Amino acid sequence: MNDPAEGFNRKVFAFNVAVDKAVLQPASDVAGSGRGPILTGVHNFAANLDTPGDILNNVLQGRLMKAAANTLRFGVNTTAGIGGLFDPSTALGLPAQETDFGETLYVWGVGEGNYQMLPLIGPSTERDTAGLIVDYAINPLRFAIKSPESDYVTGAKVIDKIGSRARHSDTVDSILYDSADPYAQARLLYLQNRHYTLGEAPSDANFEDPYAQ
Repeated sequence: MNDPAEGFNRKVFAFNVAVDKAVLQPASDVAGSGRGPILTGVHNFAANLDTPGDILNNVLQGRLMKAAANTLRFGVNTTAGIGGLFDPSTALGLPAQETDFGETLYVWGVGEGNYQMLPLIGPSTERDTAGLIVDYAINPLRFAIKSPESDYVTGAKVIDKIGSRARHSDTVDSILYDSADPYAQARLLYLQNRHYTLGEAPSDANFEDPYAQ
């Protein structure tokens, strides 16, 4: 773990915690468990919008079977799932094959670089930050959806983040407000979970950062 900018990262982390305390935590309290039908529908819709980017990254990673599965999943959820509000694909044995350009860079042999703490977004690495930028640029739906529909998409993603914060409320509150060193704890859990998702190492962590995209 390389964190040469820890002093600056801690300041960004403090800003993110302040935003969480002022906005996300109260909003998640209103959202309850984050698993009601409305928030579930918003989550499904937001996840479906990310699937074309998953497909493209699957192809770039040479994982063509996963690309085919995600393509079929996107078609089923967009049609039978009424624009992605419902997730019939999972019931049909087509679970999400989520990925991102950060993972694509990993597959291509690019090192993760230094640890970073991004404003509002949260924990990252230099590799994953580059991946976030590329994912935004290459998602085909970014070019297909124009205003005002694009504003609805943005709103859905914001609401989904609130729902995610609510679903993981106990874990997030424990890390941000109960840890002796919340910054170090968040860093450890993020890196553990990221390495696990990339298949680098086993991990007991399953931490979904409340600020993550």
